[in-house]
Amino acid sequence: MTDENIICLYWDRNEDAILETSRKYGHYCYTIAYNILYNNEDSEECVNDTYNRAWNSMPPQRPSILSAFLGKITRNISLNRYKESHAQKRTGDQFAVVLDELGEIASGTAGPEKMTEEGEFTKAVNDFLSGLPKDKRVMFVRRYWYSDDIGTIAGRLGIPENNVSVALRRIRIKLGEYLTERGFDL
Repeated sequence: MTDENIICLYWDRNEDAILETSRKYGHYCYTIAYNILYNNEDSEECVNDTYNRAWNSMPPQRPSILSAFLGKITRNISLNRYKESHAQKRTGDQFAVVLDELGEIASGTAGPEKMTEEGEFTKAVNDFLSGLPKDKRVMFVRRYWYSDDIGTIAGRLGIPENNVSVALRRIRIKLGEYLTERGFDL
């Protein structure tokens, strides 16, 4: 079923929309949630919450890219679940490592979550990423949007893990410099 057909099901308030969404994007949403939470039950709950939020959002919203719409919902729900479950302690899990890496760029009073709410900051990051070669952009997005581990990214790109680690570190440094040059207080 096409994305447009699935969106029409939501707009028609047809409950098959959730079934079709699950068939087409269930694994995609689960992977996003699991890469943040590393817990099967919590990830499945986040995916179900994604379907519920999509149901409540359409209408009035009509996403132009359904996968991105669902991915953003899943990521936000998973981040909130992560924050709730890690409010008392910070463990050495994979997502904590990703947050620490981003903390190298944004170590000021406002964390990355707060700064990404500001439109100018988001535009600056997008502009920086659009200037990167495709492989570097893929590395960055896979690591910091999807929270993929280094080994997964290396396997996807067919390069050694060390190359990915080094490239990501260099990208973070360049991004920090780029943002500082544009007046962002990091």
